Amino acid sequence: MEKEQLFERVKNMIVSSTKEPKYISLSTVKLADLFDVDGSEVEKALEVLVNEGRLKKSKLEDPPHADIYSLA
Repeated sequence: MEKEQLFERVKNMIVSSTKEPKYISLSTVKLADLFDVDGSEVEKALEVLVNEGRLKKSKLEDPPHADIYSLA
């Protein structure tokens, strides 16, 4: 999985989000389908981007308590 391509795709999704502050809830299954890879590869690449400080990961406080990503 190309980490830079994933980051650019996620960054564009966050920037185009209508939510304030800008964030997005990602479906790793849909991203895996877009990149034609396994969902676990997407999860690992997202975790690397979070660990590098390029993305921030948090959880929604209200239901559905989804993981959300924003730009660091």
